[in-house]
Amino acid sequence: MEPQGEKPGEAEGLRVTPQLLKSRSGEFALESILLLGLRGLGLVDLGCLGECLGLEWLDLSGNALTQLGPLASLSQLAFLNVANNQLTGLEPLAACENLQSLNASGNLLATPGQLQCLSGLRGLECLRLRDPLARLSNPLCTSPSYPAAVRELLPGLKVIDGERVTGRGSEFYQLCRDLDSSLRPSSSPGPSTTEAQPWVRPGYWESRPPRSSSILEEACRQFQDTLQECRDLDRQAEDSLAQAEQALSSAGTASSFVF
Repeated sequence: MEPQGEKPGEAEGLRVTPQLLKSRSGEFALESILLLGLRGLGLVDLGCLGECLGLEWLDLSGNALTQLGPLASLSQLAFLNVANNQLTGLEPLAACENLQSLNASGNLLATPGQLQCLSGLRGLECLRLRDPLARLSNPLCTSPSYPAAVRELLPGLKVIDGERVTGRGSEFYQLCRDLDSSLRPSSSPGPSTTEAQPWVRPGYWESRPPRSSSILEEACRQFQDTLQECRDLDRQAEDSLAQAEQALSSAGTASSFVF
């Protein structure tokens, strides 16, 4: 009997099995699986994962993988997340001809040369090797020049580590990088800097009491006068209507006595 709350196939945990794949995807045939999340299961062996020939989206992050051999048969794979594993190479991904986005942050990739296997992937546009928010990186990211080396090796990339490097918006990221470089302290002696001065005069942001407006006061007075005139005209109209009704009533009473 399986432990309560545990899905079939998850008991093995360390190796991908058909039972695990079916339980995680809800599909009966491995070839029918399009999206698959195997995050944080402690996997060390991808097992039969290569039989999911229709797979397009795959998350293997947070495991203990050291190689990606079975992924070589996944020609339809477009999105792959292998962050936070123990990978030292990505060679099997060279056969994933439709790969567009790859997150390999938090692994053991030591040199840009280990990315050479990705150079034949014409559709690869997004590559992440470092994720500051998740505190994931690779040994090769310790060099400040690694983004330039990656771009030279994979010129088709549009986004590296979440920053757009080509196309619309890339100028903004370049401006930020230049600004960051200019703000870093330099070891060489430079010109003395003056103390920063405020942009606006003191008290600029303090709230001020509202000013009385003579134009607004005059408009209010004229409005009140006009409103009073309307009320007077309304009373006069009511008086005229009452007198007319009384006159008509008297005329009707007098005519009733004529034979």
